[in-house]
Amino acid sequence: MNLEGVYTALVTPFSGGKVDYDKFRELIEIQINSGIDGIVPVGTTGESPTLSFEEHDKVIETAIETANGRCLVIAGTGANATDEAVKMTKHAKVAGADASLQVTPYYNKPTQEGLYRHFSTVADETGLPIVLYNVPGRTGKSIEAETIARLSKNPLVIAVKEAGGSVERVSAILDTCDIQVLSGDDSLTIPMMAVGAKGIISVASNIIPQEIKAMVDAFVRGDARQACQLHQKYYRLFRDLFIETNPTPIKAAMAMKNLIKEEYRLPICEMESGNRQKLAASLKHCGVI
Repeated sequence: MNLEGVYTALVTPFSGGKVDYDKFRELIEIQINSGIDGIVPVGTTGESPTLSFEEHDKVIETAIETANGRCLVIAGTGANATDEAVKMTKHAKVAGADASLQVTPYYNKPTQEGLYRHFSTVADETGLPIVLYNVPGRTGKSIEAETIARLSKNPLVIAVKEAGGSVERVSAILDTCDIQVLSGDDSLTIPMMAVGAKGIISVASNIIPQEIKAMVDAFVRGDARQACQLHQKYYRLFRDLFIETNPTPIKAAMAMKNLIKEEYRLPICEMESGNRQKLAASLKHCGVI
């Protein structure tokens, strides 16, 4: 499976404390009409920790039904318990997902051998292609390049989302194995692609999908100048979408553009006023609002 391009880590919209499935469908249509390559429901940006198991499954089902084969769907079905990850991934496969996003097990901080066994078990017991998700800032544990190399020998382990904040990590991974790497940080998309990444699982594309797609496509076709110009144009937005814990800023930004209601579930809450003003200023500077 070729994962070159842009994959949007979708927000999960709420209304009155419940998942707003109608709005969710609208957001997916915007993504598809913008030419996005794929969507990633119920990842970190989709507030997976605060969704019930029933909501988690239904959000994935809704994404697959709405996409209807028009773009790839990489379902966020990772967990810090292997049995739980297997169960959710099996559901995603039956629902029709193209692949699953498997986050490093959080809080229990397994050894590298534990990580290897965890991801291998999810792949082998479900039969669904998986994208490893390395985000040590969230999980407290990094998937070492050597472990990724071991896992890459499994034909179902097709890619890694690299969100450790290091461009060098891409080189280290590709030095040990032949696996697709996707940036997990919008601000590092072009730097990571310059050393071999294939694209981005993007937060910013929730609000500027066409622009992120244009930036990545420019680099793919060899127009580094255009890609860098777009990177620089939207750099402040890339930066300030992480001024507070994701997905608070992207939801606030989307609300400022009247795309969704600004609603979260505790412990996620609204932005501090000073940060909100800074984010609004960046959105105006970049021409988003």
